[in-house]
Amino acid sequence: MGGTFIITLREAFEAALLLGIVYTYLDKVGGRRYYRYVTLGGALGLLASISAGVGVSFLSGPLLDLGPDLVAAVVIFAAVALLTWHGWWMRQHARALKGELQQRVEEAQSAGRLWALGTIAFAGVFREGAETVLFLWGLLAQATSAASWSTLAAGVAGVVSAAALGWAIFRGGKQISLQRFFTVTSVLILLLAAGLFSAGIGKLEGLGFLPQPSTLWDSSFLLSDSSVAGGFLGGLVGYRARPSALEVGAYVAYTLAASVFLFGDVFRRARRAPEAASVDRRVA
Repeated sequence: MGGTFIITLREAFEAALLLGIVYTYLDKVGGRRYYRYVTLGGALGLLASISAGVGVSFLSGPLLDLGPDLVAAVVIFAAVALLTWHGWWMRQHARALKGELQQRVEEAQSAGRLWALGTIAFAGVFREGAETVLFLWGLLAQATSAASWSTLAAGVAGVVSAAALGWAIFRGGKQISLQRFFTVTSVLILLLAAGLFSAGIGKLEGLGFLPQPSTLWDSSFLLSDSSVAGGFLGGLVGYRARPSALEVGAYVAYTLAASVFLFGDVFRRARRAPEAASVDRRVA
């Protein structure tokens, strides 16, 4: 449930941010009459995302005949790979996103290809929606219990929260720090991906592809996987009441490797800051 909320919040917010940038720029250049193209493109992107979700649900039936655990493991690792790539891409391109979108809108206006505004909105919304489908499929594949109304409620809450944040930013809420929002959600998604990676290793252990060591600890008497809190933490940060040593090792290894991959620039700047300050003091 926790992972579902974070995923839908992040992805829906990115879609809302994209649409908000296009709407705002059109408003500044007197292009409000072109809003309908953006709205239509966004609506079609949403419908295409829903269709992708329906298609995945139908596709999962025949695939499960190959072996539910095997399919689940493949889906989980695919979700981990996409989550990691997505986190890296956003950190590399988030700052330039606004300028790139405005340039594309200018090109569409100058060339008279107003339908291109709809394709910008469609591509952005469908990309976020398709990623959400795969991420949630990965979460459901590693869940220890069946999906419930609480999972659906978490997803709806994430979308509603994202819409509220997007509205606040483009209606005067400039005090909301986009950089801080993306940093916090990136850390949460990193932990979520670590939990998925650990769960995928557990699936491979169960299938016999990896040795199955003994349980490292048992905290089910404090917080079981089947409890509401345990399920929330399981989806959010990969909590397991009875993990194996290999699962814990995989969790730690992925977290360390992904932290360097995603936030290596932050670590380097933090390490250079004291050195730069020391040089400045010597020069002074």
